[in-house]
Formats: sequence, C-alpha cells, structure tokens
Amino acid sequence: MINHTPTAAHHPISLIDVLRARKRIAPYIRRTPLIESAWLSAAAGCRISLKLESLQVSSSFKARGAFNAVLARREERDALSTRLVTASAGNHGRALALAAERSGWPLVVFTPRDAPRTKLDAIGRHGAVLRAEGRDYDDAEQMAKAFAESTGAAFISPYSDLDVIAGAGTIAPEIFDEASDVDTLVVPIGGGGLISGVAAATRRINPGCRIIGVEVAASCPFQTSLRAGRLVPIVPGPTLADGLAGNPDPETITFAFVQQYVDEIVTVSEPELATSIVELAAHEHLIAEGAGAVGIAALLAGHVTSAKGHVATIVTGSNIDSQQLIHVLASTSRG
Repeated sequence: MINHTPTAAHHPISLIDVLRARKRIAPYIRRTPLIESAWLSAAAGCRISLKLESLQVSSSFKARGAFNAVLARREERDALSTRLVTASAGNHGRALALAAERSGWPLVVFTPRDAPRTKLDAIGRHGAVLRAEGRDYDDAEQMAKAFAESTGAAFISPYSDLDVIAGAGTIAPEIFDEASDVDTLVVPIGGGGLISGVAAATRRINPGCRIIGVEVAASCPFQTSLRAGRLVPIVPGPTLADGLAGNPDPETITFAFVQQYVDEIVTVSEPELATSIVELAAHEHLIAEGAGAVGIAALLAGHVTSAKGHVATIVTGSNIDSQQLIHVLASTSRG
C-alpha cells in the first residue's frame, strides 16, 4: 500500500532553522536548567534528568515558539501592519501575548471558556484581547481561524507553524549542550509542535537518541492516528492536562513530523498524572501543571519500557490554578 501522507520532508525543519531561532529568541527567554533527579532515577531504575521549562518566561516552553514566530514575522513586515490571532488552551496564548506586547503587535486570543484562570488572567495582563468563548480547544481554534479569515488577521497556530516548531526545537540543543550522553527523550504531546521541533533537531544532533511521546489516555489523537496510519479525530475526555486536550487541526503539519521522527507514544492515566504532580512537589519542590508532568508520570508508572542509560524529560509548564493544585495535593495519596 502506498502511504500518501506527507512526510516531514514536505515541511522541513533543519538544525540551522533551530539555531537561528535560538539566536533570535535568546534576549527574550531563559536558558532553563537541566537537573538530574535522584528521586525519579531511583523510582524508574535509570538515570533521569528534568529539563525545567516550568521555569521558563511565561512559565512554559511556549515562550520559545511564540517569540520566534513574532520576531520572524517582524523581520518580514511592519509589526503594526496587521493584528495577530491565535487559539490556545492557555499557555501559548499567554506566551504569544507577552511576545506581541514586547513587539507592539495587537493580538486576539481565543480560548475555551473553562481554561485555567491563571492563564487567562496573564493573557489580559499583557494587553491581548481575550475571547474565552470556545466550548473546548477545538471550538476555540475554529473560532480563531474564522476570525483570521474574516478580518485579515495573521493566524499563528500554537503548534502547526514552522516558526513555532523551530522555537520549541531550541530545547534540544540546550539539553545536548549539557548532557551529550542522553539516550532517550520523553516529550509531552498536545498539538505536536514541541515534539516535532525537539525530535527534528535531535535527529540531527544525536541520531541514535530515542524519542518517546506522551499523551494522556483521555486525549490521545496522535497514538490513535499512528495506529490508523492517518490523522483521525477523537472525542477528548476531561483531564488534568488541559494543555494537551483536544484534536490537532486536520491539516496540521505536525503529524508528518511525529510519523517520521517519534519512536513510540505512550499514554498516562489521570491518577498517574495526579501522583506525578504530588511526587514532583514532594521530592523536587517543583510545581508542574498537568500537561507539564506527563513525562514524569510515564516514567514513574513504568510506561517507558525502552528507557535506558540517560533519559531526559521536559517539564513543560507550571501554570496550574492554585485551587486545582490544592485539590490534587489534598486528594492524591502518596505511596
């Protein structure tokens, strides 16, 4: 059977693209720490390091792609020539609002109505117009694209955008600069922008490194689609990992990257996710939102059976509402 699904070669991200993004965004983002976790290493039976994007500007990795997308567009045209519009579960909207504020570019952000308050408040603080009107992420994305079509605003996808992907990919050279012996990268998957950028860069820096994606069982469109051999829609369920919930755009460029570069995708349950948030706080004194903790959850629960040698996982964000954090800490028993 001929597979007519486009490969990542149709939407190439070179290491040069990632290194250019790294230089472009350097004045605006933090080089986040890579720390070895004695607790998680002992629990998982292999050496594990945590890349703490939870300490990034805007408290998530999304700042990398957001700044790269805005700055790249600014190089191409007058920054005040049009509005920007995006859809977001919260973190991308917050990061893009910060980048747009720094560049003087008007921005409209569509989000689900029930997006975490901590993310919505930050979007407004940075001066973006917040449209928290979607039933869920999928609905918000459709609203944002319709707004772009009707107004001429430039739509910046939180994941299906080459500049956003290249910005996210800058995490990979930082990891290998500090730990060239990393054998496996464990990367959360929402819309696929992060894992696309990180995997594309990793394949050029360390071709032998395994790339393991992690989705939540309540919303796993990429695992489902890889089994089907094509992108298929799912019905997402409720999850602590609000930043990973929902379907990718049917025309997303990230599916081709995942097909070509990702070795395996595993899923984690809601109890496993809650436990990882609690254990991370208890052992490392670090706060992670649900989406930020799925890599830890997969390793702690033993789902990454191929892990060996030195494993790194990305803690992608810490934007969790205080009341949700209190509830998770109070309701999750520690073993």
